[in-house]
Amino acid sequence: MDSVAMYMTVQSDGKGDEDLVVQYSPLVKRIAYHIMSRLPPSVQVDDLIQAGMIGLLEAAKNYDASQGARFETYAGIRIRGAMLDEIRRGDWAPRSVHRKAREVADTIRAIENKTGRDAKDHEVAKALDISLQEYHKTLQDANGCKLLSFEEMGITDDAIPSSLGGRGMAGPLEGVQFDDFKKNLAEAISGLPERERLVLSLYYDEDMNLREIGSIIGVSESRVSQIHSQALIRLRSRMSQWKSDI
Repeated sequence: MDSVAMYMTVQSDGKGDEDLVVQYSPLVKRIAYHIMSRLPPSVQVDDLIQAGMIGLLEAAKNYDASQGARFETYAGIRIRGAMLDEIRRGDWAPRSVHRKAREVADTIRAIENKTGRDAKDHEVAKALDISLQEYHKTLQDANGCKLLSFEEMGITDDAIPSSLGGRGMAGPLEGVQFDDFKKNLAEAISGLPERERLVLSLYYDEDMNLREIGSIIGVSESRVSQIHSQALIRLRSRMSQWKSDI
């Protein structure tokens, strides 16, 4: 029994829900395989698809078109959220990897605050008292545990308006706060070094995998992984204020 048939056995509120699940089930697989491209072999794609189908079913039941969000946008956030929850429950990434990623983010922030420019690889490595090779290995390891969500910027589902699939912040200011976050995130992305900005654009906007990106910018897949990880860590350091404010 495939994933769609499996979830059609779950009671829904009506045929409309079932139609949405059938129509958008390919979205679940697309998101699952996209996320899998940065996860270790120990994570099974079938587990992600199963979690994503639950997220899709919940999206179909709870979607309110009057909120203004397209169903695909709403469902995509719910599907990704369900998959990320499944990964977090597995907690496969060693704590040391998370700790090192935080140390890199803190070091980048300190260097950039001091110099007023982008921190360079060799500067971060020197500040961490490790070799450039060790620093790149840290980035490579960190890229495997980067869960690509608002939470990576310190923003949880509580900070995402319910119309976009989150639980929503309490109070009438949720839309204003979310707009401020998006504006600050956009500014942080536009301020990234050109190569990091390009990698993020190709990865998220064009939905390319690391190998495809490497062929375009003329570097190895592992180097793309490092650039991608450093871009996310740099964003995390530059968006750190949101983590404490929200």
